[in-house]
Amino acid sequence: MNAGTGFPIDLVLFGMIAAFLVLRLRSILGRRTGFERPPQPYQPVQPNMAAPVIDAQAEPVAHSPARALPDPASALGQTLARMSTIDAKFTAAGFLDGAEKAFAMIVGAFAAGDRVALRSLLADDTYRAFETAIAGREAAEQTQVSDLRGIQSATIEAAELRGTVAQITVRFVSDQVSLTRDKAGKEVSGTDAVTELTDLWTFERDLTAADPTWRLVAARSA
Repeated sequence: MNAGTGFPIDLVLFGMIAAFLVLRLRSILGRRTGFERPPQPYQPVQPNMAAPVIDAQAEPVAHSPARALPDPASALGQTLARMSTIDAKFTAAGFLDGAEKAFAMIVGAFAAGDRVALRSLLADDTYRAFETAIAGREAAEQTQVSDLRGIQSATIEAAELRGTVAQITVRFVSDQVSLTRDKAGKEVSGTDAVTELTDLWTFERDLTAADPTWRLVAARSA
């Protein structure tokens, strides 16, 4: 999250978030929930890096996950409705379509060490945490294997609107293979079993900006 967006954020909190991400991203954005499937042949994720990033008008992707939208009468639903009064093109369903695409792109880009793709999808502080983790992996001559087998659900957990700057938190439940190998190909962390992961990702955008991109400002396991 950038200070220039108008969000007053405690610097200590940012330090905690950055430290958390550096440690956690070594095993790819998620943690085991205790549900694992037997090892399956590895098939690397091939996200479409040329596709639009989170855009409220994004077209639904094939095999879309379950998306239970907030009740319009709830406080959460009313916050989302206020967002649409600032940006008439915004819809909760369209946002979730784009968020799912961004989730796959970011997981794949982090595993590949694709700094260019990550830079356009992450807020400044979040990008620095990701870049630090990638640099550490490179220095240790390690490689990240990441196979996003599917997103089981994507639901809006929270939303906040301060002026024209909006934040939306999405809960992703996904099936992934995630492990790190050393230069000899030996596994040093993670598992080749398909594991169900639950993540909470928070995206932010100034709804009056011409740029439709919602950038990732925070990520944590649930």
